[in-house]
Amino acid sequence: MKQLILSNRARLAFLHDIAMTGLSVPAALALRMGDSIMSIAQEEILFASVIMMLIAVPAYASFGMYKGIWRFASLEDMITVGKAVSIVSLIFLLIMFFVSRLEWLPRSFPVISWLLLLIVLSGSRAAYRILRDRKTGNLLKASAPNRIAVLLVGTGPETDLFLRELRNAEAPIYNAVGLLSFDRRRVGLHIQNTPIIGTLEDLNQDLIRSLQIRPSKIIITKEDPNSESLRKLVEVAQDLGLTVSRSSRLSELKEGTEDHVTENIRPIAIEDLLGRPQASLDRPAMKDLVHGKRVLVTGAGGSIGSELVRQITAQGPAEITLLDASEYLLYLIDHEVAASHPDMPRHTVLANIREEDRINDIFSRLKPELVFHAAALKHVPMIEENPMEGILTNLGGSRLIADACRKAGVLCMVQISTDKAVNPTNVMGATKRLAECYIQSLDPISRAEDSTKFVVVRFGNVLGSNGSVVPLFQKQLTEGGPLTVTHPEVNRFFMTIREAVELVLQASVLGVKDAEAAGKIYVLEMGQAVKIADLARQIIILAGKRPDIDIEIKYTGLRPGEKLYEEVLHDDESQMPTSADGILLAAPRSYEYNELLGELDAILKAAQSRDRKETLTRLQKLIPEYTGDQNTLNSDEPETKLINSA
Repeated sequence: MKQLILSNRARLAFLHDIAMTGLSVPAALALRMGDSIMSIAQEEILFASVIMMLIAVPAYASFGMYKGIWRFASLEDMITVGKAVSIVSLIFLLIMFFVSRLEWLPRSFPVISWLLLLIVLSGSRAAYRILRDRKTGNLLKASAPNRIAVLLVGTGPETDLFLRELRNAEAPIYNAVGLLSFDRRRVGLHIQNTPIIGTLEDLNQDLIRSLQIRPSKIIITKEDPNSESLRKLVEVAQDLGLTVSRSSRLSELKEGTEDHVTENIRPIAIEDLLGRPQASLDRPAMKDLVHGKRVLVTGAGGSIGSELVRQITAQGPAEITLLDASEYLLYLIDHEVAASHPDMPRHTVLANIREEDRINDIFSRLKPELVFHAAALKHVPMIEENPMEGILTNLGGSRLIADACRKAGVLCMVQISTDKAVNPTNVMGATKRLAECYIQSLDPISRAEDSTKFVVVRFGNVLGSNGSVVPLFQKQLTEGGPLTVTHPEVNRFFMTIREAVELVLQASVLGVKDAEAAGKIYVLEMGQAVKIADLARQIIILAGKRPDIDIEIKYTGLRPGEKLYEEVLHDDESQMPTSADGILLAAPRSYEYNELLGELDAILKAAQSRDRKETLTRLQKLIPEYTGDQNTLNSDEPETKLINSA
């Protein structure tokens, strides 16, 4: 009854329903008996009407019939009315049976009364909505010149909701002048009186001219449009002088807020054009892995590390340790965690993973149970100039972290690897592959000791990561261009940072549970490779510019250590599916642990002594598929050489 006390409109609606319920008794009798109704005493009819109303008072209130707003009456509201009317009719019949044995009521009365009351209560709500919608529709037409004319792409429930919100809004922003469908069979139909004028293939200048009002914008309301269709749409829209945006997915809107699909229009992002299908994740298992555990993340301030921290803290660990060599990046992620999870115990550790005593001290004091090792040197040309640093960090640092995990009895260590480790043409990829080899060789031994389980997860580029191509393109775009691409045919695999980290956590769950994973590598399915030149064009188009006209694309040539394409699996690596969507298990060539130890000691010793030729020769011996750049291999210059910023 709370809503009746708080709302005058609800109280008025309640009184209307009670009155209609009382009137339904004589009305039903009149429909059934006609003039013969006069044979029934008026006192009997009045008594029955009062009983009906008294039953209706608690029944209507308990069914929550007044929580809704008549202006937005829906099928669910009609179903609620039907349930309440049915209960009222049934209780009325039981009471009248005990009072009068139903002697004066015709047998068809219950059906007629139920149907009449249902029609009156539901019909009044529907009629009110129709009248308000018609009034709103007139207002929309009157104010159309003040609104943005748009074409909507999609003909599903999301589009229907979008149009309903436009009709019901007091001051709508948009005026939908037409719909584009993905299904040709729907062309010619209407949704909310808005015509479906064609499919995406029909979108051209003639179709735009055929509209009474020329749209200035296209809004995609379909939840998950095909990425290929989306790319074509963006290009066609650019030729037509139309901008493209999309409404938020219904799942993205915050429950219990004032968020609406018509108010949450965002530009098309480059992620939308990748069109990667959403992987099915075992989120309860991911939470079980992390919840209540002491977790340490190396490289916590980096792109992957910071996203790991965000997703891990959301799962309720007992405490989290943030470890990074960069004071500034560590400060940023620490500040973020403090704001989002102020009550979560955390340790902020400024440390270099190459310092053995420092790492051992951290593990001894903090006793982490889960370790996610994301710290690494990743910039390919920079490591080509400074190969010793890459080896000491990516190989030596990873070895130190792995050994510390085994010594401390950590439950699981997750090593973040890269597709550049497959057939590497650069020092960065070769060092990451050698780190994989060490983890592979250590994992079966450690599992046999019932100690740490080691999980290696390999994936390609992530959009928006520090030093990646997308932020570079966006910076170059704001500066007026050109956008620099190394080669017209160079391509890469991409996924979003969030998706990559979700799959890393999912792979971690598999690695802890599955004994078959010992000594193997989890590989994330990266989908189709994307040409970097195409990526540059799409970024220019999304900014409302024309490639090679407004913004130049300039080819600069492959840099040292770069190759035209990346691979996530070696030709000789056997692969098998896992129980998780989007994750494969690969069995690459491996080394015996004892055999590898001496070789690693030698290569790390050579790197520490800055003997470039000796170090890289040993690297080639251990990773035979690494051919390397001849300038890198043959250079005798010290690593203090300045890098050309151009």
